[in-house]
Amino acid sequence: MSLVNINDEQYYLGPDGQWNSWDEEYGSYQFISIDDIINNFVISYVGEDKIISKIKRTDVQFHAMRGIQELNYDTLPSVKSQEIEIGPTLNFVLPKDYVNYVKITWVDSRGIERIVYPAIKTSNPLPILQDQNAEYLFDEQNRENLLAEQSQTKTAFQSTNHNAQQNLDNINNADILENNHFGRRYGISPEQAQANGVFYIDPITNIINFDSSFVGKIVTLKYVSDGLAADGDMNVHKFAEEALYKYIAHAILATRANTPEYLVLRFKKELFAAKRNAKLRLSNIKIEEITQVLRNKSKIIKH
Repeated sequence: MSLVNINDEQYYLGPDGQWNSWDEEYGSYQFISIDDIINNFVISYVGEDKIISKIKRTDVQFHAMRGIQELNYDTLPSVKSQEIEIGPTLNFVLPKDYVNYVKITWVDSRGIERIVYPAIKTSNPLPILQDQNAEYLFDEQNRENLLAEQSQTKTAFQSTNHNAQQNLDNINNADILENNHFGRRYGISPEQAQANGVFYIDPITNIINFDSSFVGKIVTLKYVSDGLAADGDMNVHKFAEEALYKYIAHAILATRANTPEYLVLRFKKELFAAKRNAKLRLSNIKIEEITQVLRNKSKIIKH
């Protein structure tokens, strides 16, 4: 019995029979669903005279979902992206399935992505209100601290143009002597040697804040999810299918009492090898593309 159960017309036109109507599932054969992963694992690993004699399906499901999370963090190509125009508030909310960011860029007029670097020396602290004597103010009902709408730190950050660069080439000798700059140029900090603007993520409100140079710019956020936020995300590339089986088996054996230690170590080694193979396969290295890049080097390429 074949694994492809639809004909060419159903694949290209989708259920509604119309071309490119967004109900097609192009390229879906390269993935395997979590339900198929669980069924295949139970068939292959669970039963009499097998590694795992008996286990509940819910336990397998739990470890399968944890395995998808771990593989999404460092093995699977799970980077998502959002393109957002920055308004006058100079911020936007993190996506609902956000785990960590890969990079943030803004797009110039040519469509080139310019990397934005984090501002590690600022934040958005809680702005506690004080009276004229610098004493804290409290609300009348709960007697808790009153807070301002926005901290002075954030206000100063978003009102300053961080792209303003001083052109040191235009400083003449008189300026150098007058300001005692002679012989005192020691270089700049590499983390600040860029003019693409800066951002920081507020961990309390989960909002990304930008400096004032981003008004009206198109920003792209590339981030990592865990692969469990939506049903459509709970798929595993077939190159990493064996790694997920090994993860489930190792997780089950490692959490069971009276499991021989050599068996746990065996599956730990097999998991490591399977993840390594998955990374190599998913790296998508093509010898022709590498050869084309190396043609720029001063060496003879034989292929």
